Amino acid sequence: MVSAAPGSGPGRVAIIGAGMAGLACAQRLVQAGLSVRLLDKGRGAGGRMSTRRIQTSQGEACFDHGAAVFRVEDPAFRRCVEDWIGEGCVAPWPEAGPNAMVGLPTMNAPLKALARDLDVEWSAQVCGLSRGASGWMLDVVGRDPGSEGPFDVVVLAIPPEQATPLLSPHSFDLAVYAAMAQSEAVWSAMVAFDSQLPLDVQRRGGCETLAVAIRENSKPGRSGPEAWTLQATGSWTQRRLDTSAGEVATLLLEALACRLDGPLPQVLALQAHRWRYARPARLTSGPIWRAGVGLGLCGDWVAGDGVEAAWCSGVRLADRISGRVRSGFEQDCAAP
Repeated sequence: MVSAAPGSGPGRVAIIGAGMAGLACAQRLVQAGLSVRLLDKGRGAGGRMSTRRIQTSQGEACFDHGAAVFRVEDPAFRRCVEDWIGEGCVAPWPEAGPNAMVGLPTMNAPLKALARDLDVEWSAQVCGLSRGASGWMLDVVGRDPGSEGPFDVVVLAIPPEQATPLLSPHSFDLAVYAAMAQSEAVWSAMVAFDSQLPLDVQRRGGCETLAVAIRENSKPGRSGPEAWTLQATGSWTQRRLDTSAGEVATLLLEALACRLDGPLPQVLALQAHRWRYARPARLTSGPIWRAGVGLGLCGDWVAGDGVEAAWCSGVRLADRISGRVRSGFEQDCAAP
């Protein structure tokens, strides 16, 4: 690996994936004096913290149809969230319980805040890695092979299923760890009504079909028509991975009606989205940083589940990388 020698200046890092983990890792590395470039196949900040906007006869309805809320427990993450609250891009959501937070005006607002001062390229899908004397080169879909680089370090901040084929030619143990990790798929339905449902519907117990029902209008800073996000259970989703979005939306709407135990208001809009890599299927442990080849892994799947886990994994990996690149010390680290 080509690394920065002591006193020669910072190393150059590529991060594949600009979700919460990748952005948190990048911010920390930049603060440590390293040069960082992020590439993400999405059109903009969001991923599982995306918001879907749907036009209805009563105006635009907005749905945080991935990560509908996040919770804060880690002290370091809490300090970061307090900064976001001060910037006006995050607010507490007391109705969801202690330490519950949402983005303002939409869930991806903290991602936009993180990306604002970073070198991020959207709509850039990395499809391969190669390593030569000058460092790592990245293959990007639609461009000449090896068009991005050279880099001293490459971080993969993407789901394990997407990381495995990129890792396989270069780091056997990282590839095996990623291959052993599995993501759980989740169907989400988004429905807008012409009148309000009882708010306590979202607090009623789940069922085999419907894991959570969230009234988007009850979140701080939200407006528009009555809007609900309905997220299926993982087991129900697994049996219907190839079911059409229209059929899934109808089935989840029926599950909501059963929870309400009465007729639903008139539906203004109804859509569904399948999150193929919604959350880690199980907790795993394994290596996340191989200094000898300059490869690292971060994401909620290496640290737990959810937004906080993703942020913590990115920051912890960045601290390990910055110590390695700046000092020249060789160290291999495993996930806690």
